[in-house]
Amino acid sequence: MELLVIAPRPDAAEDGARLAAVLDAALHGIPYRMLTDMTALPALRGRRLLFALALGRWGVNTAYTQLLLRLRREPTLLERCTAALVVDGAGEFYTKSTAAELALAANLAGCAFIGRPLVEGTGSLCNFRVQAKLLHTDLDGAYRDNVRELAERLLAPPLPMPQQAKLLALHASSYHTSNTMQLWAQVKRRLGGGCDVTEIGLRNGAVSDCAGCPYTACLHFGEKDRCFYGGLMQDEVWPAVRRCDAVVLLCPNYNDALSANLTAFINRLTGLFRQTRFYDKAVFAIVVSGYSGGDTVARQVISAMNMNKSFRLPARFALIETANDPGEALTLPGMEQRLDAFARRIRDTLLAPDAGGAPRSRE
Repeated sequence: MELLVIAPRPDAAEDGARLAAVLDAALHGIPYRMLTDMTALPALRGRRLLFALALGRWGVNTAYTQLLLRLRREPTLLERCTAALVVDGAGEFYTKSTAAELALAANLAGCAFIGRPLVEGTGSLCNFRVQAKLLHTDLDGAYRDNVRELAERLLAPPLPMPQQAKLLALHASSYHTSNTMQLWAQVKRRLGGGCDVTEIGLRNGAVSDCAGCPYTACLHFGEKDRCFYGGLMQDEVWPAVRRCDAVVLLCPNYNDALSANLTAFINRLTGLFRQTRFYDKAVFAIVVSGYSGGDTVARQVISAMNMNKSFRLPARFALIETANDPGEALTLPGMEQRLDAFARRIRDTLLAPDAGGAPRSRE
């Protein structure tokens, strides 16, 4: 299978020199083709894509903005594609925020992302210090090894799919007043018998936030399927995450951020993540904002659950709406069609072809 590398041309040759050398070494022996002119990017379907973005000292790549425009303007440009990202910076800022911005735009244009799809190289490469020690190499070597491993995972064959999918929905809201929960109720009704749904509420202090145990303590408790702080996370949420094929986060926009309870869930998931990866599990989200900012919350889900915790990101993973008054979301124009489409995406992502689904990638 040929890998298609989408690499917007950097504004200055020196901005892209390190990334070019890393790609040349990391992709040695892997068939790939590189596209650098974003204005001539063809409509793609079913390809494996590696976005390779070199940012200058100030975190700007003019050709990248052309790519962003194409993705936002053409919502089927990357239909049925699967992707990963390498973002190289000349400074310490902007690599991760730019990656999340690009991932959301590509995802809305039909592109899925493997779990942990990002390799970032900050200007100092200090983010590779631990891995360099583990790999017995220098920072540049760790950078190359990570890009190589990323490309191999991106090109891996599909995993088998279940006949009966297990779906875990997590929320911290009330059905009576929450637009987010009312949308979820309609999605759940549309899923039909193919999905076994478990729903867990995280309200009223049910989940304490992570207090940052030392790595060795977190690993010790995680190996025993336990957390130092115990409670709902250890007794109900962790086992449900282990069993499920996908997590749906129900995310009302709180001050342009995920709610405190969902943030605590993600933080406390670290203990389980220490001993296992979630490459075979998908993440979906329903995001409702009272006024604006749904894209900000969606990017946070991508950063935390896909890029950090390794859940795979199906195409168009989020239903993102704006509604304020209770019940308003269900009255929005075209809502019935969007609910139908979102439920269908969940089913198609999770279920075997003969159960109405589509193959998932090994991520």
